[in-house]
Amino acid sequence: MMGGYHKKRTVITGIGVVTPIGVGKNAFWKNLSSGVSGIGFLKAFPCEHLPFKLAAEVSDFDPTELLNEKKILKVMSRDIQLGVTSASLSMKDSGILSGMIPEDRLGVVFGTGRISSAPQDVSKAVEECADSENDFQYTRWGEDSMGKITPLWMLRRMPNMPAAHISIEHNARGPNNTITSRDSSALLALSEAINVIERGSADCMIVGACSSNIHPMDIARLSLSKGLTKREDDPTRACRPFDIERDGTIVGEGAATFIVEEYEHAVRRGADIYCEILGVGSGCDGDIYSEESKQGTGLVRAMEAAIRKSHIRPDELGHINAHGKSTQKDDLIEAQAYERAFGDVAHKIPLTALKSYFGHFDAGSGAVELAGSILALRNSEIPRTLNYENPDPKCRLNVVHEQSKQLSNSLAMSVSRTSMGQSAAVVIRAI
Repeated sequence: MMGGYHKKRTVITGIGVVTPIGVGKNAFWKNLSSGVSGIGFLKAFPCEHLPFKLAAEVSDFDPTELLNEKKILKVMSRDIQLGVTSASLSMKDSGILSGMIPEDRLGVVFGTGRISSAPQDVSKAVEECADSENDFQYTRWGEDSMGKITPLWMLRRMPNMPAAHISIEHNARGPNNTITSRDSSALLALSEAINVIERGSADCMIVGACSSNIHPMDIARLSLSKGLTKREDDPTRACRPFDIERDGTIVGEGAATFIVEEYEHAVRRGADIYCEILGVGSGCDGDIYSEESKQGTGLVRAMEAAIRKSHIRPDELGHINAHGKSTQKDDLIEAQAYERAFGDVAHKIPLTALKSYFGHFDAGSGAVELAGSILALRNSEIPRTLNYENPDPKCRLNVVHEQSKQLSNSLAMSVSRTSMGQSAAVVIRAI
């Protein structure tokens, strides 16, 4: 007790996932524990003229089966549909029924990436601006063509819309916020939700993140930045975190949502508690061209803060769920960050990298990875990292591979890091 303030315990009581390896926690965990990859050849749209033809796509996905407000699907992008559906799955999993929690005590914090606009959204308006020689006439855009874009177009692209739609769907009238910090968004949203509960502004928060990079514009952009693998012979072996032959990541899509509650509140309603959130930390590299950035200073600070808040030692961690983007640069920076934060202990803690199953998709992948760790604690099993065949001697890590590994204890850490150095880490403990 300090200054009349007592830190409240926060727990996770519901999980909803929509991923390339399964929709719903059971299908997701079954494929994760069995080593089933969700990466294949791109099917969502013709890709013969694209520079990259692999993707981790969500299949057998029908949001109308899970949402009450089906009519608003027309103003949801693919990203938003994934996120809102995962939220509905998490609420169902938590056992929270309508009216069980006062509407002003139920809030939402959600993470999103950049929601890309489809070319067809504005193509007709652009065509109207062409003259007889097919040159673009800028005056026509303001005079007439812009008016041919549907007024609802923007609602499909605004990053705060997942949180808005989730609030409407579940009548959550408590605190509502959106975090747009790319890969680290999910864990930063979790941190914000904990703060809301600790200051007494809500009893329960719907927390998660969603995103989709299955888009021709995203694929073209990522190809130009040389962040994607050149392997196309066997899609399931293309994403290989921390392997010396890694050469880039895979575009993917997905979402995960968690019901976060104050511990006593969860106990009173008889909730099934997955885990307790012991501590969340964050950090940033600063100048991305500095030596500090090359060593992942932001991630070091995030992990140190999460460990400190959790009142544990690094050697007590049962496993680390790595960011593991599968690029030469990002994986090396991450490996160095573990050594800086944990010393020789970093070489001993079991580590798994789940992007090897479902690729990389900004905010959503961080949420899905956390779901993987929570279910790993529930099932006492660390999923193996796929395609880790030739260890990189510069990445001296205890990567779980070949087969899954039994958990040694109930503590886990999940981390996320953006290419700009924004980082977050969380420590959880099974109850």
